[in-house]
Amino acid sequence: MIMAVCLIGFIFALPNGFYDRVEKYNDAVAAGQDGAGWNSYLPSGLVNLGLDLRGGAHLLGEVALEEVYETRMEAFWPEARNALRAERGTVGSIRQQDGAADELRIRIGEASGMDRALEVVRGLSRPVTTLSGALEQDIIVRAEGDVLVVTLSDAERLATDQRTMAQSLEIIRRRVDEAGTREPTIQRQGNDRILIQVPGIGSAQELKDLIGKPALLTFQTVVGSTGNADGAPGAGNEILPAVEGNGVFYILDRTPVVTGEELVDAQPTFDQNGSPAVNFRFNTSGARKFGTYTAENIGQPFAIVLDEEVISAPVIQSAIPGGSGIITGDFTVPESTELAILLRAGSLPASIEFLEERTVGPELGQDSIDAGKIATMVAFVAILIFMALSYGRFGLFANAALIINVVLIFALLSIIGATLTLPGIAGIVLTIGMAVDANVLVFERIREELKTAKGPARAIELGYEKALSAIIDANITTFLTAVILYVMGAGPVRGFAITLALGIITSVFTAIFVTRLFVIIWFERRRPKTLEV
Repeated sequence: MIMAVCLIGFIFALPNGFYDRVEKYNDAVAAGQDGAGWNSYLPSGLVNLGLDLRGGAHLLGEVALEEVYETRMEAFWPEARNALRAERGTVGSIRQQDGAADELRIRIGEASGMDRALEVVRGLSRPVTTLSGALEQDIIVRAEGDVLVVTLSDAERLATDQRTMAQSLEIIRRRVDEAGTREPTIQRQGNDRILIQVPGIGSAQELKDLIGKPALLTFQTVVGSTGNADGAPGAGNEILPAVEGNGVFYILDRTPVVTGEELVDAQPTFDQNGSPAVNFRFNTSGARKFGTYTAENIGQPFAIVLDEEVISAPVIQSAIPGGSGIITGDFTVPESTELAILLRAGSLPASIEFLEERTVGPELGQDSIDAGKIATMVAFVAILIFMALSYGRFGLFANAALIINVVLIFALLSIIGATLTLPGIAGIVLTIGMAVDANVLVFERIREELKTAKGPARAIELGYEKALSAIIDANITTFLTAVILYVMGAGPVRGFAITLALGIITSVFTAIFVTRLFVIIWFERRRPKTLEV
């Protein structure tokens, strides 16, 4: 069984000896092609190389959380307007007023009906959906003369921040995964920042282009067009430029008919003229709204807006009940492919400002790998020489087990798909030094037992039995430290913790079982009368 475990470990570690060949094979298989250069019956799992070993891009972005408050208020306006219209006899006319981005201001015609207006709008509030804010409402409604002011409560702002950060993390992860990159590090830092590290990508700018675009797709009603971007669009409207330029600006109803949130699929395609385009499909709710609107507005222009630019404003020729359509524009094939990726992954809830960006070149990564190899080899050779000189034949047994130990570490890293970083190499080097510690305990214990005039067989047996508790205790404490580093740490610290923890498991296995197997096989064949340890 011990030999079988070692053999299986060797088989799973083998692909790392042919890294480039196996990586090309895996890429071909992932693309649905026939993989060449590697046998399909062999494992093809590799130890993924981290940013510092492979090169890639590093970004630190700050999420504009205040934009989400503005979006919430804009979305709340139609609901408040419809509720107040039912009370028009009491509150009079209703008109939206300009104000701060994170508040909604509604002027009513009859100041005497303000109490009723406050009651109606407060009735639209909902409980905050977090444990900390379970007894609070999501909005605060107050009166300023004849103007009703709606803002988000503090509890709802906190809950919104948490949802926005979680959504941003997930969408960024999906966008990066769609692009086919390996083992990215995407994690939250502080209240409003996100750390993104992607190995194997060309540059920080390439990464910014992939994840920095909000990709906010909306379908909005066209009120009119103008050649002046600074004109007054009117309450509830906005002026947005056409993506082609030419000095054309569209006046749009700010409240979208359908948003990209209701998209379920987007694929690059070609239109009837053979130009690159993007095919899209809505979910059931979006398809219903899209179909109803197009049926009621035949002959009217309808704006397709991406990131506050009007891609196109086609005239609705007929109802579109199926919930699918095509986005055309002045696209290239790579641009239509990138747009489809962004729309599939979903729109970011808020824009991201990048505070720090860094590109790690593959050459620097190769330097790190070379330095790690040198450090590992120096440690390895030093330990081999020390053990051979200190314990003779038994030291050679420990050296053989040490080689098996390193193979098992890479096998486990390959099986779990772990990412190896420069600190991870440090963890392997440390493990090499620690791996012989258990053997030293065993061999010293065997020496002590030989001094009591026990026979060689009994000395070997007692040496392993009495050293076991010390080996287990010492390695459990180090393993717990590795677990704490993994749970509390991030990025490269976790890489160090993983290799350290796996190294402890394999070193205990090789020290207790593998070296003992070597010693017993040798002893049963030679039957020596005395031992020299």
